[in-house]
Amino acid sequence: MQHSLSITVGRQDAQINGSDDRALQAGVDYLAALGGGTLKILPGEYHLNNAIYLRSQIRIEGSGAETILIKNPSVRTNLAVDSDWYDADVTLADRDGFAVGYGVCLKARNPHHGARDIIKRTIVGCDGDHFWLDRPLDNNFWADHEAQISTLFPILTGEHIHDVEIHNLVLDGNRPNNEHLDGNYAGCIFLQNCERIGIDNVEARNYNGDGISWQICHDVTVTNCRSLNNADLGLHPGSGSQRPTMRDNHLEGNRLGLFFCWGVKHGVAENNRMLNNRDFGISVGHRDTDNIIRSNRIEGSGKVGVLFRDEPNEGRCPHRNLVENNDIVNSGSDGKGTGIDIQGQTRSITIRRNRITETRGAAEYVGVRIGHKTADVVLEENGFSGLALDVEDLRSRQT
Repeated sequence: MQHSLSITVGRQDAQINGSDDRALQAGVDYLAALGGGTLKILPGEYHLNNAIYLRSQIRIEGSGAETILIKNPSVRTNLAVDSDWYDADVTLADRDGFAVGYGVCLKARNPHHGARDIIKRTIVGCDGDHFWLDRPLDNNFWADHEAQISTLFPILTGEHIHDVEIHNLVLDGNRPNNEHLDGNYAGCIFLQNCERIGIDNVEARNYNGDGISWQICHDVTVTNCRSLNNADLGLHPGSGSQRPTMRDNHLEGNRLGLFFCWGVKHGVAENNRMLNNRDFGISVGHRDTDNIIRSNRIEGSGKVGVLFRDEPNEGRCPHRNLVENNDIVNSGSDGKGTGIDIQGQTRSITIRRNRITETRGAAEYVGVRIGHKTADVVLEENGFSGLALDVEDLRSRQT
């Protein structure tokens, strides 16, 4: 994007001075009111009590490793009084740690089917232990159904926006001091129903959830980023996202490096490094079709390097994906693991010119495992080294 308008935010000597979410949000909103522009965040640490809500046509430009946005520690309390779906107010059992302007997450057990309802809001007013929110609740949050409120939120977030760029900064989720919130709701970056988003040279670290998550977002590009030591997923192209591009990123120390969620199609994951992720390097599943996984280094995955997940039926499986020219090294632990594991009724997977290597000595390590219900799996010119079994084709064991 090319914009003529820009504004600086910094701890001092900026056009907007401040060190928290209010200063940063003021800069975003000022630019948005004038049609867009670049928010330049000067060096320093910025401690957040709420997410920065992005707007369309905004470019966020930090000062590299010297610009650090840190989520403040979370607090939690129960709701003292029932609130219904049409209410925009809640009564807290303990108001300590909550204030006007804070981002909050409400959770409760649904009174009709027992599943957990989760929503995010901002506190806009209070009187004693009574707090008003920026929007109605949309679900019932009843005190006798484990209704709780916590100061949990993404660091950068946007919904129904387009043409946004995020560059050159560090996002720190302060994981030891924050409760868990999964990547369907939050992360260092969380986007929902967005289009044409570019994220480059961003470090997303230490979030008690995902590093970078986008749900039903199209044409998202993530390049030269680092997603490190997050509780869940390093990169999470989420449900229904079309044409994601993930290139030249470093994903390390997460539970899972790159997770293709539901219905992610025509994506490219190329030249990424995925190291020491606790479960899987890459996971592909429910209706994730026509994706390219190429020229990545996937090393030290706790269970499997590249997993094609088992799904209940053929229509939900991840068909027509290409895995090409990857280095997959030391997958699994405790003597067991698999480089590439193709499960369920998955069809039309091409595994070409990959190098699958085990350097830890003799054990039950497998290069490629082909599930007994799969079909049209093509193996071409792959190299194997140090494995107990290069290819385990379970289709040959059917009776």
